Amino acid sequence: MKEKWNERLPVHQLRIARPTDKWEEVNSFYGDEGLGLRRIGGFNKNGYEGVMYGLPSFGVHLEFTRHVNGSPCPAPTEDNLLVLYLSDHEKIDEMKERLNKLGAYEVPPVNPYWDKQAHTFEDPDGWRVVLCHSSGI
Repeated sequence: MKEKWNERLPVHQLRIARPTDKWEEVNSFYGDEGLGLRRIGGFNKNGYEGVMYGLPSFGVHLEFTRHVNGSPCPAPTEDNLLVLYLSDHEKIDEMKERLNKLGAYEVPPVNPYWDKQAHTFEDPDGWRVVLCHSSGI
């Protein structure tokens, strides 16, 4: 049975947003050429350009932005992770191949927990993405 969400915080959507100075590379990494996330929207207003990539429920998505004057990005640590759980080993292998074609190769995780059960990559800005096999939560 699915647990009922806390009624005091009636969130129905989650967006994780961050700036990038590597617009084309980040879009290739997260979009069709790389991870294969579906582009669900974008905008260009007030000096900002943005793109949004949806995750399976579309209630959760990633947004990347850039500003006409540049988008200084703080350096991530090697333990800043976006973990994607996938139930299909073949799909993980396909994603790894696409990322390799873009020049993104596996990097060793800082936390040994991910070492044997997942595949860690760095996006063009240095943020880490983990592809982990899981049959579901």
